[in-house]
Amino acid sequence: MRQTWRWFGPNDLVSIDDVRQAGAEGVVSALHHVPTGAIWTLDEIARRQAEIGTMRDGSPSTLTWDVVESLPVSEDIKKQKGVWREHITDYRQSMRNLAAAGIEVICYNFMPVLDWTRTDLAWRLPNGATCMRFDLTDFAVFDIHVLKRKGAEEDYDEPLREAARRRLSELSEADLQALARNVVFGLPGAAEHFTLEDVRAHLAEYAAMGEATLRQHLIDFLEQVVPLAEELGLRLCCHPDDPPFPLLGLPRIMSTEAHYRAVMQAVDSPANGITLCSGSLGARPDNDLPGMMERLGDRVHFLHLRNVTRETDGIRGSFYEAEHLGGDTDMVALIEAALKEEARRKAAGRADWSIPFRPDHGQDILDDLGRKAQPGYPSIGRLKGLAELRGVIAALSPRIAA
Repeated sequence: MRQTWRWFGPNDLVSIDDVRQAGAEGVVSALHHVPTGAIWTLDEIARRQAEIGTMRDGSPSTLTWDVVESLPVSEDIKKQKGVWREHITDYRQSMRNLAAAGIEVICYNFMPVLDWTRTDLAWRLPNGATCMRFDLTDFAVFDIHVLKRKGAEEDYDEPLREAARRRLSELSEADLQALARNVVFGLPGAAEHFTLEDVRAHLAEYAAMGEATLRQHLIDFLEQVVPLAEELGLRLCCHPDDPPFPLLGLPRIMSTEAHYRAVMQAVDSPANGITLCSGSLGARPDNDLPGMMERLGDRVHFLHLRNVTRETDGIRGSFYEAEHLGGDTDMVALIEAALKEEARRKAAGRADWSIPFRPDHGQDILDDLGRKAQPGYPSIGRLKGLAELRGVIAALSPRIAA
């Protein structure tokens, strides 16, 4: 398993020097400053590769840009409105440019409106660390009382609506503003940042769209890009919904094993693959992560290894980002399944037998608490996670090889 590290570019508070010292072998990055739908040019791609390949003192870092995360799919493509056909044409050109630069793995997602959703970006744990959290009651407060989405109350049962009313009475105006910022938080350096009005406008355009229609839009998109990926030697891998259950009345189409099977079968190609995110999928109690790795492993092109602790029992519920070997996902069993899949690929002579993974997210601990890095992406918390995952891999690898 190839150890990688997500890096957001020159503005990231975690430097390439830090990444190198953490022991990562490759970097996961994206051109966040390029507007969604625009072409990633050869010059911009080469600039990012050079940034990844150079340490502060100008010496080579030995790191390479291994995985693109993400080459974003525009809302126009997801909705099949506006200039969506032009965006697909430009997406295909970006793919050609990435392939020309020697990059082979492209992660993307097909989540409507928001890439991921949390209600607290720095929730304090009993040991003093902080982590990201999704609280369903707080989210209901946002949906019903802050965003004031039409029909929102119908999506929550009466006990949850009452809990949201009680929570609302406890929150100040500043608390409500912070909650709204957390829910619509964007990636650092991203070209777009949504306001509440932006969210409302997008929700209005999705109002009549069901799961079947959004899935068909994904399939239509894949039918345009997967053959080119095959031709170029690229591997596309779709990230799951985060969280993996419906929010804001929006359809969710990549939240379960059945969802992935449907899309893999509809566009049946090795280039049409999966980003198996154990944290996103693990927020649902009915997702079996080690089993998914065993059954879908031949299409897994990228792994996000992180863990969550579910605080409620339902499909839709509260959870927080746990330590990598804590939480509700059996991380040891998942890594064992991944190593077995690598062994099968190697025996079959597949060039892509080594699956890249990254320690996804991390708790803010020690000096992380004062650095104010990107939420979920502290240096020390991820370093701890990578070390723990590396230890599991080291312990299991000899047994798998035997």
